[in-house]
Amino acid sequence: MNRDCDNYNDKPGEKCGIFGVYCTDTKKDAVSLVYYGLFSLQHRGQESAGIAVLQNPDEGKSGAAIECRKGLGLVGQVFSDNVLSNLKGYAALGHVLYSTSGSNDLENTQPFVSHSKFGSVAVAHNGALTNADVVRELLEDSGIGFSSSSDAEVIINLIAKNYKKGLERALTDTIKFIKGSYALALLTDDALVGARDPNGIRPLCLGKLDGGWILASESCAIDAVDGEFVRDIEPGEMVIIRQDNVLSFTFSEKTRRASCAFEYVYFARPDSVIDSVDVYGSRIRAGEILGRESAVDAELVIGVPDSGIPAAIGYGRATGTPYGLGIVKSKYAGRAFIAPSQFLRERLVSVKHNVIESEVRDKRVVVIDDSIVRGTTSRRLVSLLKAAGAKEVHIRICSPPVRFPCYFGIDTPHRKDLISNINSADELCASLGADSLVFISVDGLLQSFDPDFNPVSASSSNNAGYCLGCFTGEYPIPVAGVSQSEAP
Repeated sequence: MNRDCDNYNDKPGEKCGIFGVYCTDTKKDAVSLVYYGLFSLQHRGQESAGIAVLQNPDEGKSGAAIECRKGLGLVGQVFSDNVLSNLKGYAALGHVLYSTSGSNDLENTQPFVSHSKFGSVAVAHNGALTNADVVRELLEDSGIGFSSSSDAEVIINLIAKNYKKGLERALTDTIKFIKGSYALALLTDDALVGARDPNGIRPLCLGKLDGGWILASESCAIDAVDGEFVRDIEPGEMVIIRQDNVLSFTFSEKTRRASCAFEYVYFARPDSVIDSVDVYGSRIRAGEILGRESAVDAELVIGVPDSGIPAAIGYGRATGTPYGLGIVKSKYAGRAFIAPSQFLRERLVSVKHNVIESEVRDKRVVVIDDSIVRGTTSRRLVSLLKAAGAKEVHIRICSPPVRFPCYFGIDTPHRKDLISNINSADELCASLGADSLVFISVDGLLQSFDPDFNPVSASSSNNAGYCLGCFTGEYPIPVAGVSQSEAP
């Protein structure tokens, strides 16, 4: 995707959030649970929200109908009390969007719903298909039209095309045809279905309710509705939840796991657990490893809110440097790229963070952040800290340099716009005005996910089960027009 105002958004874009509920008691209401589940996943997408619901069959009417409500904005803006009161059913599927494929238009909001004589189906998708254009063209050649530029519409049209074969066959045929990263949730006339790509790039997990089941992008959303986390959906696994059972089967040959490293670095909420990795714990360890790899004589360590804070705590523990708040983030400044003019976008970048002068004055300060993409935020923070009286500002980053684009669902810019791709660490440090700059090593990052990781015994091509493509240029699956390794 390409938005002119992306230059003012200095972090990789969140992907999407999925939350689905199936109540085995058809008298229960799943919509309110999905509503609160989406609230807990709002960090994964703030551009639009939607809920599809399987309504209770009316008396004298065979079958059930899927109804959908969606719109642009935050969950609380899209779903007023009036909307929620008219949206009831025992199974529901929700989605929050950050548009990595397609623009943030109403047409691209999810879930997508298809109705046919063979039944109804709603689809919510997190990820990016690498063969979406090819599949779209084949479907258009067969007479199927599209109203959006979303990968999710490609998926639902494939399912609808094969739905006469039955749900399981339609899903299997569709999943075998699409390539790339995906965490899928589908709502049909009698089931809630979840599927994860063969490498498990995008997260998806299973939870249990008293009298029901949950599919969610993160475990924190299951906690939000008093559910019980059961397990992660495995790479290449599909689960089908119905009234009487939960079926699971593998739809692909065993491939190596390649979970997105940025989930732990930045995207996921710290209270989530993804693929058995405690996100908060991994960020604490990243800070500790940074301390061991790049300690500097300083009197204060501060974290850039929010994801840099646990790493700053870890750095302080490892080095004995006192931890302080230092930087305050305005949670109401809004996303910089949605402002209507360049002047207002620049002002939003300026007011998003502020420095507590009394905390940093006359001190050598270490600033911990999760990543540097374009450098705008880091440059601004160095300027603010020095203006507030900091004697020295040392930047430590708990991810390796981002040098390559992501093709699997993260909104990173073109390679030429990635500041670490066109500058060495020393050049970047001078550009930011910092006194020193160090990134965590790739091995250090992997050890933050798994304390038992041993770089000596680990296979260099395995990456310990994580996708590190944006750092190394080595992607877990082939991408058209991109060599398997773009690393220099």
